[in-house]
Amino acid sequence: MCSRVSFMNNQKPQKPTLSGQRFKTRKRDEKERFDPTQFQDCIIQGLTETGTDLEAVAKFLDASGAKLDYRRYAETLFDILVAGGMLAPGGTLADDMTRTNVCVFAAQEDLETMQAFAQVFNKLIRRYKYLEKGFEDEVKKLLLFLKGFSESERNKLAMLTGILLANGTLNASILNSLYNENLVKEGVSAAFAVKLFKSWINEKDINAVAVSLRKVNMDNRLMELFPANKQSVEHFSKYFTEAGLKELSEYVRNQQSIGARKELQKELQEQMSRGDPFKDIILYVKEEMKKNNISEQTVVAIIWSSVMSTVEWNKKEELVAEQAIKHLKQYSPLLAAFTTQGQSELTLLLKIQEYCYDNIHFMKAFQKIVVLFYKAEVLSEEPILKWYKDAHLAKGKSVFLEQMKKFVEWLKNAEEGNQQLSSYVELVHFGNPNAIMLCFGVGDVKCPSETSVPPPLVLARKACQDNPCGSKGSCCAGCRAPAELGAGG
Repeated sequence: MCSRVSFMNNQKPQKPTLSGQRFKTRKRDEKERFDPTQFQDCIIQGLTETGTDLEAVAKFLDASGAKLDYRRYAETLFDILVAGGMLAPGGTLADDMTRTNVCVFAAQEDLETMQAFAQVFNKLIRRYKYLEKGFEDEVKKLLLFLKGFSESERNKLAMLTGILLANGTLNASILNSLYNENLVKEGVSAAFAVKLFKSWINEKDINAVAVSLRKVNMDNRLMELFPANKQSVEHFSKYFTEAGLKELSEYVRNQQSIGARKELQKELQEQMSRGDPFKDIILYVKEEMKKNNISEQTVVAIIWSSVMSTVEWNKKEELVAEQAIKHLKQYSPLLAAFTTQGQSELTLLLKIQEYCYDNIHFMKAFQKIVVLFYKAEVLSEEPILKWYKDAHLAKGKSVFLEQMKKFVEWLKNAEEGNQQLSSYVELVHFGNPNAIMLCFGVGDVKCPSETSVPPPLVLARKACQDNPCGSKGSCCAGCRAPAELGAGG
């Protein structure tokens, strides 16, 4: 116990300390005060020294990036290069601010000058890649400030923006700013778009413009440049055609048609899945054709695609043909309603060929589908013969032409026979779904004769009446059509 007390007495008393610690800030960690005015003065002084020589301006900006903080003062830098000084909210320049005449707004209002300024921006952003995002933000802001600029300043900015969109410096998403309600309402957006698209198409072409718009899902939004009560293809077309942009008008009209076609196909598929009556479907389609100026050729292609997409097809080649015939026979009246023109029939033939080629299980079903549609009066002789001669696609050409060879030969002979033997043959409408014009003698279907089958069916050649073919799958002189040509009943 004593030793413990002695030990405690021998300890030195501790000195009192402060409760906190002070750390010395390193020089590199000290934050510089944000001072855009000082940055502006440095840039304007340099631009004043270079004068209006834009090559010298580009070199000055390139060299200054190593000394000045472009990353921090990007907005101020672009304000100066476009408007001559820092912009206040709304797009105005403060009276007490220093400004320069070496800028877009003070330059001449012509395409050549704007192309030269575009090169300045291109070189600057290629040299300092981190400025890309800041420049896009700047242009979006400038577009929102359009009302604060003069008409001449807006025109220069529009030409510059179009050129920069064409060469890829800007992304087409910046055009979203033009859909600002106030700009649209006062017609500023549409007028600006005219100058912008003129310079853009001048640098590239309408196809390049279309690709850029499509990438940012803006290809179907151009009509929003007008107020809601003027958002029609007719108004857009008239406005931009009169402004000298007929190609843009045609592009928008085509886009509107594509949208209408997609909507038509979607509605068609829904009607088919519900099992709506064909008369209702036909009425709806004809109304849409008239409303959206859609051709019969386009419609028959849409119907074919819709019909073929409503079924889950058998993967076995030997079964899919039978399934296809059964399915297509059901929809023949719908297709027949929209093949009233030879070109429409040819379009359908090409679509059938394309489908059978793209879906390998249908390769052997092509001829059977064509014969079915011939029987159902969806297709006629002339378009089939034209397709066979020179209007077919290259896809599967040799296979499909070989399949169609005998049928085409029969069509040619039948056409000649109709001219030479008109006294022997009279064709009337089908009273029997298993009968085909001039009897193909397929399966269990026997060739009808005048004595054995009551009219109206087929009054065949007199030779056939004297010796009707009663055997399964045979061929008679009156029919002159081999059994294998048929599509089945």
